[in-house]
Amino acid sequence: MANVIVVGAQFGDEGKAKVTDLLARNADVVVRYQGGANAGHTVVANGNTYKFHLIPSGILYSGKVCILGPGMVIDPKAFISEIDALMERGLDDALLRISASAHVTMPYHLILDAAEEESRGAQKIGTTKRGIGPTYADKCARSGIRMEDLLDRDVLKAKLDWMVPRKNVLLERLYNLPPLSAKEILDEYYELGQKVKKYVCDTSALIFQAVGERKNILFEGAQGTLLDLDHGSYPFVTSSSPSAGGACVGAGVGPTTIDRVIGVSKAYVTRVGEGPFPTELTDELGNKLRETGVEIGTTTGRPRRCGWFDAVLGRYSVRINGLDCLAVTKLDVLDAFEELKICTAYRDRETGETYTDLPSIGSKFQRMEPVYKTLKGWLKPTTECRSFKELPEMARQYLEFMQHELDVPVAIVSVGPKRDNTIVIEDPIHGPKRVLSKPTA
Repeated sequence: MANVIVVGAQFGDEGKAKVTDLLARNADVVVRYQGGANAGHTVVANGNTYKFHLIPSGILYSGKVCILGPGMVIDPKAFISEIDALMERGLDDALLRISASAHVTMPYHLILDAAEEESRGAQKIGTTKRGIGPTYADKCARSGIRMEDLLDRDVLKAKLDWMVPRKNVLLERLYNLPPLSAKEILDEYYELGQKVKKYVCDTSALIFQAVGERKNILFEGAQGTLLDLDHGSYPFVTSSSPSAGGACVGAGVGPTTIDRVIGVSKAYVTRVGEGPFPTELTDELGNKLRETGVEIGTTTGRPRRCGWFDAVLGRYSVRINGLDCLAVTKLDVLDAFEELKICTAYRDRETGETYTDLPSIGSKFQRMEPVYKTLKGWLKPTTECRSFKELPEMARQYLEFMQHELDVPVAIVSVGPKRDNTIVIEDPIHGPKRVLSKPTA
C-alpha cells in the first residue's frame, strides 16, 4: 500500500497529468485536492488527447475512484461540460465523486474576477478569470456556497438572498456593471445541483475508508509550488495551496497517511501570467523552447514564458514539499540545443550578494538574476529512449547534474507526450525515503 502526493515543483504546467496518469495505473483512488477550472491537464493515451480542468486524470482507467476534494472550488457548468465531453468519448463516471464541502464558483465570482483583474492595470496578476480567487475569498470570509448547498433549494435561496445584493453593490458602484438577479441564479444553480447530485458525498470518509482498507491512493495537485498562496511568488500566485501540505487539508486526511511525495519539473522552466521569473529567456532561445515544447496554456491558450532550468527554485521546492524523488518532463524538447544552462545560484542585482538558496519569495526575489552553469547539449533524439542507459551521454549528465544540485533522485523522465515516451529510472512509489545529505539554508 502507498499513499502518494504528486506536486508541481515549479510554476505549474510541469506535466503533472502525464505523471499522475502513469502512477494511476496502480492506484485505487485518485484525489484532486485543490484549485478549480483554472487548471489544465493534458494526457495523451491510446492515440487520443484528453484535456482535464476539474476531473482527475485517473478517470482514464476503469475501476478507479476519482474524487474532487473539499479543497477544490468547482464551477458546476464547467464540470458538467467536462464530464459530458469525456463520456461522449466512452469514459465511465460511475466512480466519480465530489466533496459536499467543496465550494462553488458562482456567476458573480466569474464577473468579479475579470473586473478586478482589468482594474489592476499595470498591477495585474495574470488571473485566468475563472473566478477562482473570488470563490476562495468568499470561502475565507465564511460566506461561500458549497456543493451541498446546491442540493437544498431553501438553503441556496437564503444564501443567495443575502449574498447577491452585496455583490451587486460591487458590480454597480465599483465596476459600473449591471446587477445580477438572485432569483435567476437560484433557478439555474439549483437545477445544476440536481444534475451533479449523484456525485456529491462525504469524500473525506470515503478516503478514510480506503486508507483503512489499505488501498493505494494518489493525491493530485494543480498549479505548482511557486504558485502556492503561502509559499509562492506572492501576489503572483493562485488562491490555494498546491504544495504537498495542501494535500492533507484539501483532501481531508491526516499527514500520517502519506507515504511518498513526488515532485514534477520540466527539464526547463515555464510560467504563465505575470510575476518574477529569474531564468526567463526573451530572445530567440526562449522562442525556440516555446515552439519546440508547444508551450501554450491548456486553460487560457496563452503562450507560456520560457527559461532555463532553475536549481535554486528546485531546492526551494524540495524543501517546501519534502520531495522524495523527481519526475522530469519534456527532456526531448532540449534535443536540438547545442548548449544548455542551469541556474545554480542567484545574484542580487542591487547588492551583488550571491544566494544558492532562495533568499526571499517577496521583493528580494524580483531583484534576483541567475548565475549559470553551462552544459553541452546532446543533439540527438531522445523520444525513442526507454531506459536511462539509452539516453545520450550528455542527456544523462544533464539529469545527473540536476539531481546533484537538488539533492534528490530523478526517478522518472518523460521524453515525449505519449504514455510510452517514459523512462522509469527507479521505483517512484516504493523507492527509499529521501534523507537530506547536505544542509539547507
